[in-house]
Amino acid sequence: MPTDSPSTRARELWEGLAGVPVSFPPSGGVRVVVSPESGLCPPGWTGVVVLDGSAIVTAPSEGTAAVVRDALSGRRADAEAIRDALPTAGVLGPAVLAYLSPEGFRPAAASATVERLPGHHQALRALEGAAGREDADEASLDDITSPAFVVRERGEVVAAAGYRTWPRRTAHLSVLTAPVARGRGLGRRTASAAVAHALGAGLLPQWRARPAASRRVAAALGFEELGAQLSVEIVPGSPG
Repeated sequence: MPTDSPSTRARELWEGLAGVPVSFPPSGGVRVVVSPESGLCPPGWTGVVVLDGSAIVTAPSEGTAAVVRDALSGRRADAEAIRDALPTAGVLGPAVLAYLSPEGFRPAAASATVERLPGHHQALRALEGAAGREDADEASLDDITSPAFVVRERGEVVAAAGYRTWPRRTAHLSVLTAPVARGRGLGRRTASAAVAHALGAGLLPQWRARPAASRRVAAALGFEELGAQLSVEIVPGSPG
């Protein structure tokens, strides 16, 4: 596998975020490590990342790691199968992880004028309000470190995209479209502009999504789904 391929770069990203030395095992394997400071999940939770058919799992303590290892013994490296095998008090995901190479990029046709705004612009907060809390939280536009690429209609921003710079020169994409403007390709158009900006800076575009509509936009731009991320809160006192 080329050292600069999206798959290799994605593995290096998540291995670094694990917070302790760990590497993805051979295909089909699951590797569990203890990492209280893991970047794979919220504090105190268990984080799971599956890439190319293998998984790394971080647990916040030795006791939790023992529970996880016991539950996952003999299990395949599949995010949904891992989720179903664990004794969970809370779950986030799984969300699909998709990546893009410069050669695979399929820019959107210029069907709408895309404007560039500062990432903290108030118009983005208005868009989040129109989209609703659930969709706004999913998109996380308030986290972007890049410019925002937006489409306006009647003076109001109805679609926006940008990215947050992550470690290992990764660009984590955020895309949001107002409910009244969906289904017309505006999300794809703004996302295309954000992706072009990230690739121009030599970054690896990363698309993390659960909704099918978001995954379709990513696929249309050339993103390849390589795995998934999952965060699990293990039931307290589960036997190890």
